[in-house]
Amino acid sequence: MIAGPVFAQPSALDLQEGWQYRWGDSPFNAQGQPLWALEPEAGEWHDIGFPSNPPDRRGRSNVWYRVTLPEGSWHDPVLYIYSVDLIVEVYLSGERIYRYGTFDEHGQGQFEGWPWHAIDLPPDFAGKPLYFRIFSNYTDIGLWGEVQILDRQGLYMGILSQSIESLAVAAFSGLIALLAVAFALVQAERRSFASVALFSFSIGVMLVAESQASLLIVHAPLFWDYLAAGAYFTVPVAIALLLAQWLSNTRPKVIGWIWKLHLVYLVGALGMALLGLVDLSSTFPPFDALLAVTTVILFVSVLRRWRTVNVEQRLIIACYALLAGLLLLDMAVAHSLLPWGRVPVNHGALVFSLAIVAISLLHYRRTQQAIHLLNHSLERKVGERTRKLEQLAQRERVRAHQLAVDNERARYLSDLVVELQNCHSLKEGITLWAGRLVELCQPLSGRAYARLEQQGGLMLMAEWGSPSAERPLPKDILDSIPPPSLYVGTTLHSELDADGAAPEYPWCLQLSLPSQSQGRFVAGVVLLESPQGEGSGDAEFHSLPLFLSLQQTMEKIAITLASLALREELERLSYEDALTGLKNRRYFEELLRHEVASARRSELPLSLLIIDIDFFKRFNDDFGHPAGDAALRAVADVLKSEVRDSDVVCRLGGEEFAVLMPGAASHPALDRAELLRRGVSDLQAGPDGPELQGLTISVGVASWPDTTRDIDQLFLVADQALYQAKQNGRNCVSAA
Repeated sequence: MIAGPVFAQPSALDLQEGWQYRWGDSPFNAQGQPLWALEPEAGEWHDIGFPSNPPDRRGRSNVWYRVTLPEGSWHDPVLYIYSVDLIVEVYLSGERIYRYGTFDEHGQGQFEGWPWHAIDLPPDFAGKPLYFRIFSNYTDIGLWGEVQILDRQGLYMGILSQSIESLAVAAFSGLIALLAVAFALVQAERRSFASVALFSFSIGVMLVAESQASLLIVHAPLFWDYLAAGAYFTVPVAIALLLAQWLSNTRPKVIGWIWKLHLVYLVGALGMALLGLVDLSSTFPPFDALLAVTTVILFVSVLRRWRTVNVEQRLIIACYALLAGLLLLDMAVAHSLLPWGRVPVNHGALVFSLAIVAISLLHYRRTQQAIHLLNHSLERKVGERTRKLEQLAQRERVRAHQLAVDNERARYLSDLVVELQNCHSLKEGITLWAGRLVELCQPLSGRAYARLEQQGGLMLMAEWGSPSAERPLPKDILDSIPPPSLYVGTTLHSELDADGAAPEYPWCLQLSLPSQSQGRFVAGVVLLESPQGEGSGDAEFHSLPLFLSLQQTMEKIAITLASLALREELERLSYEDALTGLKNRRYFEELLRHEVASARRSELPLSLLIIDIDFFKRFNDDFGHPAGDAALRAVADVLKSEVRDSDVVCRLGGEEFAVLMPGAASHPALDRAELLRRGVSDLQAGPDGPELQGLTISVGVASWPDTTRDIDQLFLVADQALYQAKQNGRNCVSAA
């Protein structure tokens, strides 16, 4: 989106060139004048296309900008700035001519709102540099939107002309809100009209609060920003409630979670801002991120039901797509993902509001017509319906119960598959699966057993309903596992009964997964029993379809967990050295960065040992590469057995190893290095292995902060120490 000038007056001039910036804050002389503005050539000034978000911020909150003011013919010149993040002082010829916000002695201040700024310029401003002192702990720092020089009259006329459309839409939205409240008090569809009122009211307040003309009404920027934030945070709540009402026949459960999540954020964010726990400005970026995610989720959820909705609902979806797209575009502009430009959110709000009003009125008309027709034919049909209901009551109850169980199970299975795909490990996935079986297996009682390690036994993970007191499986490790069938005492049935009915209880279902090392293995066993209580027998849910459905459910879950297991194994192999079983160099480099950052943050010592097998090439030449591989494995076993549980041993490549020792100072690290050296020197030949006697290692030790003050050079220092150990004759330990 390309930004055009704000105002139509020909005297308006955009300041788009000649900008420079400088990080930090200027010192001031005794007269309170900034030295950077008095010494224009001093310091490091850098060119920038627009005075916003210079590169290489690195957490800094103070920046200066400057620009040389051009010549022009203005009667009452002002410098117009659309917005500033967050507070600003403006200097001309060393004198402050404008200030918004209060700078303390450290050059910092509090957020006081996002108004537009009109800075008075003296008649002789042409050719002089103008300096901007800015503080911001927000995601953006600097000026935002348009920066122009124009006459004051043109400024006010432009603001009014730009705001009139938003104010008109806001007035229309307010009228809709009042009418919706009136209908909600007298009509049956109260929730629907209440949602319309909430949406229209929030849109109207947001448009008024965000229009620039609001400051001409009451010059209270922070007040208007609180109103805008409250209305802005309410919009997704209202939209989700509206869509939940309009699409209620499709049961979009995710919509309910979305409006509740946004309601919690609305109350929490505004509450903490009002209590002074956070700045109001800091509540916008998290909300924008949340809105972007929930908007996509909401839209995807709605699109999935596109074929099942009617024309009116499709119109609502299309209008919502327009409004959501404009909101996302406005958000992208606000976070500098797109060039500056005005996004007509008010147009989207107007279209959405008009669609809601039209459909609401149409629904109202249809409802009244339906009620009239229903009352007209009710007396005639009531007798006939009563007789039919008596005949179909039992069958309908069974069918409704079965459909409810099937629908709930399908929905839970869909949600569970998504959650399983997001798990980080197979253990986490199996634990989640066991915890969700109660929803999948309703109305049956049962127990779930799971194997959290491939080589471990089955453990009792979950128990629900009212299963019998006798447990068919032991609580911990099983020596034998029943096949996927029905487990009745000591008798196993692997097939359905000949008459087509499901076998007698309890049912036994398996969760079977593939493994690269041992083929398929049983990761879980589920034992199910008949539901307990009066009137809850097989007739209520048809045991045969339920049994087959549960079998298919377990197969779908097994497919998802199998992909999770494969992903976990591939990730493990990417960080593991195949020969020694140690972590590889890739893992070591990532771990070193993490431990360096952790040590710097916690100010705890960190030691690194770099180990090299002495004369390993000669060993390979004398005994062959198979013997060399055996020697590498033997050295790796010594290193693993002689380090602490908190230490990590990695193979860097070839005959070089590394030991990272978090929390270890220089002396413990040297002692450990010597212990490793002696352990390798004591190696003997195995019964079928090569001669390892005489195999030695050299060790370089570096510790922070004992042997080096620069923790980022820890690896280099340890490598230099290893080189020194080799120079000292090998088979020794050397410290930096």
